[in-house]
Amino acid sequence: MTTAELNVLEAIEAQEGPRLRPDERTEIGRAARALAPRSSHADWAPADDRPDPIALLERQAATRVSELVPIRYGRMAASPFTFFRGAAYVMASDLSRTPISGLRAQLCGDAHLSNFGGFASPERSFLFDMNDFDETLPGPWEWDLKRLAASLSIAGRDRGFSGKQRRTIVQGTAAAYREAMRQFAEMGDLSIWYQRISDEELEERFRPQATARQLRKLDRTVAKGRSKDSARAFAKLAASVNGAPQIISDPPLIVPVRELLPDSDANDLHEEMLSLLATYRKSLPEDRGRLLDRYRFVDMARKVVGVGSVGTRAWVLLLVGRDSSDPLFLQAKEARPSVLEPFAGKSEFGNQGKRVVEGQRLMQAASDLFLGWLRTTGPDGKRRDFYLRQLWDWKTSADVETMLPSGMAIYGRLCGWTLARGHARSGDAIAIAAYLGRGDSFDCALTEFAELYADQNEEDHRALLEAIDGGRLEAVAGI
Repeated sequence: MTTAELNVLEAIEAQEGPRLRPDERTEIGRAARALAPRSSHADWAPADDRPDPIALLERQAATRVSELVPIRYGRMAASPFTFFRGAAYVMASDLSRTPISGLRAQLCGDAHLSNFGGFASPERSFLFDMNDFDETLPGPWEWDLKRLAASLSIAGRDRGFSGKQRRTIVQGTAAAYREAMRQFAEMGDLSIWYQRISDEELEERFRPQATARQLRKLDRTVAKGRSKDSARAFAKLAASVNGAPQIISDPPLIVPVRELLPDSDANDLHEEMLSLLATYRKSLPEDRGRLLDRYRFVDMARKVVGVGSVGTRAWVLLLVGRDSSDPLFLQAKEARPSVLEPFAGKSEFGNQGKRVVEGQRLMQAASDLFLGWLRTTGPDGKRRDFYLRQLWDWKTSADVETMLPSGMAIYGRLCGWTLARGHARSGDAIAIAAYLGRGDSFDCALTEFAELYADQNEEDHRALLEAIDGGRLEAVAGI
């Protein structure tokens, strides 16, 4: 390492000490270009010793629910885009070998375009933000942005967009991130914290570029999201049986605990859940805990969720308040060490559920009313961490399968702004903005990287199909 690079590293490490002046932080950002020139982010080529992507997936599967893993492979096999959604660990390994500026922030860890969307704030406002933090961890800010950029390129190919259209989308997303970071660099810290995209702001950002049809679709999406709450979840997932509310069985996607365990064990688990809910309550602010106290636990079921999460333990819990017409659905999702951990370092939190919750609270403009965590010992005697939140609560996501190039371009810019805001809340917006600069050097480099990584992703997807066809992996399609 050269003397200049050592000086840059020393300056970056100095950020851990007393707060630096804005001009000093600007100089750190500019000096970081010596470590990683902005043009260097265009590079991607697999190293000779690149780990086998299928072996990485198998490593993840080793501690998952074995009968659900074939569903995961089936979902990942459907297309290069669904493979990418499930291959966060593969890309984390790849990103660890790419240039970094040395500037860090709290990362989403899995910032592909389908992990952005709408949800309800505790004040019942509709917000657009990142909505999946299973892999959150502090790390190089570039990793989140590269995963987002690659996801747009891969999704564009899935939709049949031309190379020019894809490049326009990705470059616009990178520009939105860079421009937003520059705006945040000029704001006070409290002002950054207050930044958010509400439904009104969402329409305002859409309107100048969207067609009338796209605006109508946005209105329908927001309206549909507002209807997704615990009452609707009860109508879809539960029923009254002999006067008592129960979750409806729909195997293998939803399996009530009464069908997974013998009656005696299921009864014991029911009693244990009361104790676990008391533990979970301690992770909530006192006012939220008081609200939770008004609800009574009645049933739970294992639920298959997402693509990359399939095989991890996820439960839906049904509670009722004043009566069965007042349901509350919570989702308890297993929290494992982030896929970034081998490459970015361990979390400061010993409980992985707390890691997810604290990372989410740090990056999101507002978080779920019931967001909390717990640790428990399962029937197999193994300790596991979980985080909990409401099951739906207005949650919406973009319909990637029907997006047109113009719609994806607008959506990409929204995601770019949102990701920059999340990084600015935890990282040094001034230094990152100075590193990025005013020109499009970084934007162009990121666009080139996205296309190269999309090529790599297609090769990895083919490897998955070959592993399935050759009998190395078992996959169940269509579930």
